[in-house]
Amino acid sequence: MAAMTVYFIPGLGADKRVFKHIQLPPGYSIEHINWLPPEQGESLTQYAQRLAAMIPEKEPFCLVGLSFGGMLATEISKFRHPEKTILIASIQSPNELPFYFKWAAPLKLHKVIPVGLFQQASIAKRLFTTETSEDKELLRKIIRESDPKFLRWAMGAILEWKTAQPIGKIYHIHGTGDRLLPIRYTKPTHLIPGAGHLMVMNRATEINQTLAAILVGNK
Repeated sequence: MAAMTVYFIPGLGADKRVFKHIQLPPGYSIEHINWLPPEQGESLTQYAQRLAAMIPEKEPFCLVGLSFGGMLATEISKFRHPEKTILIASIQSPNELPFYFKWAAPLKLHKVIPVGLFQQASIAKRLFTTETSEDKELLRKIIRESDPKFLRWAMGAILEWKTAQPIGKIYHIHGTGDRLLPIRYTKPTHLIPGAGHLMVMNRATEINQTLAAILVGNK
């Protein structure tokens, strides 16, 4: 039997390297979806449609999205119908955005706040997180290499995201200690106690166990 392909979409300001600790059970193989340059005025839903073109048609597949990647996975699942869609540290719709994100949208703050400030703050924060020294340095490197134009577009796309509720079953893994997307605004199906937003790096064993349970299980 051919392996089922699981496509992974990283989070904002990240790439496939954040999934370095992820391992899937036998019978499943990992493929990574890489970012495309956004087009002028492109919405999150329109961008998701272009990403979906990287997935071969008529072949069964599963989809995993981390943070911003989870929002895109939700959109892709509406017209490509994966066998299973799994969100990690993400949200299923703009209704689950914290209230302060919603306040920022009409003010267009994403257009005036320097993207470099966002990158510098993210890099500095790594000094106080629980990843290993190696993973901290990797995350700092990923953030430094992020395209400022893509970051600004993505922040705007999130704030302007408008969509219908997801179609079909969405599996959602969330850490109870997530500060970027607090759990109280979300409706996850699987919890990782005490885990933060980047639990794919520092709680990978539990994430791998949960992914295996979802992929192999019938629920």
